[in-house]
Amino acid sequence: MKYGYDKKLLKSLSVGPFLGQVKLREKMIAEASDELPTSVYNANILAKKLHPNVQYAVVAAITEHADAKSYTLAPDAEKGVEALAYFRAGQYVSISLDIGDAKLNKPYTIRSCPKDALKGTYTITVKRNTVGFASDYILDNWQVGTKVKLSAPLGEFYHQELRDAKQVIALAGGSGITPFYSMAAAIADGTEDFNLTILYGNRTKDAILLRDELEAIAAASDGKVKVFHVLSDEDCDGCEKGFITAELIRKYAPEGDYSIYLCGPKAMYAFMKTELPKLGLKARRIRQELPGEYGDPTADAAYPKEAAGKTYQITVLIRGESQTVPCRADQTLLDALEKAGIRAPSHCRSGECGWCHSRLVSGDVYIPEDTDGRRAADKKFGWIHPCCSYPVSDVTVDVPVIG
Repeated sequence: MKYGYDKKLLKSLSVGPFLGQVKLREKMIAEASDELPTSVYNANILAKKLHPNVQYAVVAAITEHADAKSYTLAPDAEKGVEALAYFRAGQYVSISLDIGDAKLNKPYTIRSCPKDALKGTYTITVKRNTVGFASDYILDNWQVGTKVKLSAPLGEFYHQELRDAKQVIALAGGSGITPFYSMAAAIADGTEDFNLTILYGNRTKDAILLRDELEAIAAASDGKVKVFHVLSDEDCDGCEKGFITAELIRKYAPEGDYSIYLCGPKAMYAFMKTELPKLGLKARRIRQELPGEYGDPTADAAYPKEAAGKTYQITVLIRGESQTVPCRADQTLLDALEKAGIRAPSHCRSGECGWCHSRLVSGDVYIPEDTDGRRAADKKFGWIHPCCSYPVSDVTVDVPVIG
C-alpha cells in the first residue's frame, strides 16, 4: 500500500519521524497474514455477556397472583447458558413466541432486582391483556420447564443520575407497577441510590398487584421507598379515592426538585397529558415507560375515516422474497406480518426503539402522533416503524432481515 504524500513538503515540515512510521507501517502490512486475528479480548468477552444478541432461559418457578402470574427465568443449561445478562432496574426483555402460525416478539419488564441477575434469574409478571394475545398465551401455556428465547435487557426507563432528580414520584397503573417494583427493590438493597414515592392506581383493593411484597420492600428501604394506593372504584382505609391527579401528586411531592416517572395503561397516559403540565416541571423531569401496543386508531381525530373497516394488501419484501398478506385498517403492519408467520424485527412495540425500522416502498399508512418516534430523516426518506403503522391503502414495505 502506497500513500500519496509529498515527501519534499513533509521533510520541510520536519516530519522525519512520521516518514519512518509510515515505512514501518507499510512493512508490517506487507508481512501481515491475510487471515483474520483469532485473539479473544477481555473487553469483547465482557461486551458479549452484558449485551448478548439472544438469551436462552427456562421457567424455573411460577407464582400466582389474583389475575396475573410471575415467572422466574433461569439460564438454560441445555443451551450452554451459564448466566443471564445484568440489567438496570426498569429495563425490559423482548420474548420470542411462536403461537400457532404467528411468530412475534413481546416486551416484558424485568420485575426482579438487578442483583437477582447476578444470582442467575430474572422475574417477569404477566397480566391478562385486552390488547393482543401474547400475554394470555403465556398465562395459559407456560409451565415450569418451558424454554424461553429472549433478548438482552433493553430500554432506557431507569434512573439516570445526570438527567433525573434524586427524588422521584412514580405514577403506576395496573401492571405498570413492575418497573417501579424493580426500582424499589434495587433501592432497598443498595443497588440504586434515590428516593422513590409510588402512587399506584387501581380500580379496587383486590386488583392491587404485589401489594404485600411492595409493603415489605418499603419497610426495608429505610424510608427511601414509599407506596400510596389510589383506588377509583371503592373506598379503602389508608388509600386515596379517585384518580391520580396533579393535585394528588402535589400532596405527596417532596419539597424542591423531583422527577416524574409514568407507567400504566393507555387511558392513564392520555389523562396524564392534561394533568402533568399543571405541575410546571421541566420536560426532562417527566419520563414515561413505553406504553406498548397502541390499539385501534380509528377513533383518533386525525385518522382518515374513509379507511376504517377496510382490509388492505401488504406486500412484504424480506430476505430477498416477496409475500402478500392481508391487514385490517385497525391492525398494525407488524401484527399482520406476525400473524402471517413472518418473524419481523421488533422489541418495544411502541414506535420508540426503532428495531422494526423498515422502508415504505409504496402506499400510505397512518401513524398516531403519540407513537411516532421516527427521526426527521426517517420521515423525509420514507422509513416507518411497522409496530405503530396502520395501512390506509395497499402497501409495499421492505423489512430488514434479522437473525
